[in-house]
Amino acid sequence: MALTKQQRRYRIKKRIRKIVSGTSERPRLSVYRSNKQIYAQLVNDMDGTTLLSISSLNKEISEKEGNKTEQAALVGKALAEKAKAAGIENVVFDRNGYLYHGRVKQLAEAAREGGLKF
Repeated sequence: MALTKQQRRYRIKKRIRKIVSGTSERPRLSVYRSNKQIYAQLVNDMDGTTLLSISSLNKEISEKEGNKTEQAALVGKALAEKAKAAGIENVVFDRNGYLYHGRVKQLAEAAREGGLKF
């Protein structure tokens, strides 16, 4: 029997998470993509804490015009600024089972342009 999209994404996610883990020096940049919004957070897996998070629902980002990929780029740039302010430069990217394509790729590239290294 064929897998649903969610089951397939969950299998890929488990495969990625076996390898990718965040620490306090190098947190995991986790991306979640819904139909309308995109969310990103920096996670320390050793302590099980979220260091900071941002989404396209933030007031500064949601006020700006643009399609979903442009919103994702704004989220990536804002995440990089917040991470720099918190003293974080190196991260591990977790695409969370999504293809590195479209909004996920745009967020990652904008975060790199903002100064994050991964």
